[in-house]
Amino acid sequence: MADTRIVVTDYIEDNLDWEVEEMGKRPVTFEHAQLKLAGEDALVEFIGDAEVVVVNMAPMPESVIEKLSNTKLIIRHGIGYDNVDAEACSKHGIRLANVPDYCAQEVAEQAVSLVLCCARRLFESRRILEESSATGIWDFSTLGDIHRMSDQTIGIIGCGRIGSRVFRMTQNLFGEQMVCDPYMDDRRVAALGLETDYSLEDVLKGSDYITVHTPLNDQTKYLIDEPQLQMMKPSAFLVNTARGGIVKTEALVKALKEGWIAGAGIDVYETEPPPADLELFDLPGATLSSHLGWCSVEAGEDIRHKIVADIDNYLAGQPPRFTVNTEVEEALAGNAYRTV
Repeated sequence: MADTRIVVTDYIEDNLDWEVEEMGKRPVTFEHAQLKLAGEDALVEFIGDAEVVVVNMAPMPESVIEKLSNTKLIIRHGIGYDNVDAEACSKHGIRLANVPDYCAQEVAEQAVSLVLCCARRLFESRRILEESSATGIWDFSTLGDIHRMSDQTIGIIGCGRIGSRVFRMTQNLFGEQMVCDPYMDDRRVAALGLETDYSLEDVLKGSDYITVHTPLNDQTKYLIDEPQLQMMKPSAFLVNTARGGIVKTEALVKALKEGWIAGAGIDVYETEPPPADLELFDLPGATLSSHLGWCSVEAGEDIRHKIVADIDNYLAGQPPRFTVNTEVEEALAGNAYRTV
């Protein structure tokens, strides 16, 4: 029997030497490429008869998925999977897996870091430092208001693996916490000691800092648009480390320019990397980072091992650790992927 063919369409690591070595220990044919920006035809041609596809950011719409006649499993390298059409995977009998237990701590740390940068106006402080250094006189006249965080309220939209970490990390920083998550189960509610179920409107109107931690899907696309931004306090800050498409960029730019809110801390963008003419670059109220919420040495090592574990599960005829399109579970239950 021919070896199982496994391909990586694109990756963020410097190289895949470790993966090549690991796959060499298994009865597989392993190939990798950098096709994030390639056309669909090139992507389909490379994948070919692969049974397992590991994808980072390469777009995988139905027009690609429907041509993968031999693919049984697509593994999305990361938590989000909005670049892969999950419904198309189900339609064509392909299981879609992701790695939701990857970099949760790192993203939470990034979110809290941006909250703190906004709260203490660190980016504005650097500008004032340089201006005052040039004149030889301290001038804080252009510095926005800074409030004691222990007198402020933080709102958390989405309280899953990442949001719950942010909740715990900010318990001793803020005077009050408001959480909005209609999908949170009773166990997590009890573990966090939550007593009040706030609506999105409650959180938007009542918080001084709002941090977003939802997946990007049909329900959350532009969850934060003009009406939501207008609900916020003019002294409030919005932080997004989840997905760019959850916050409508045009609305955020308008909110900052017209003073609906005091500022924003943004790590994710609707187009990545964002275009050079992105208007947020020119707004002093925007604290921007380069989609680094996932980044740490430890997280980078962690996800590599987790993906290999999913590949090993596949080779053993077992499902991946986490399946996105769970509707395929019943159809595949009891049926090994392949005979080994």
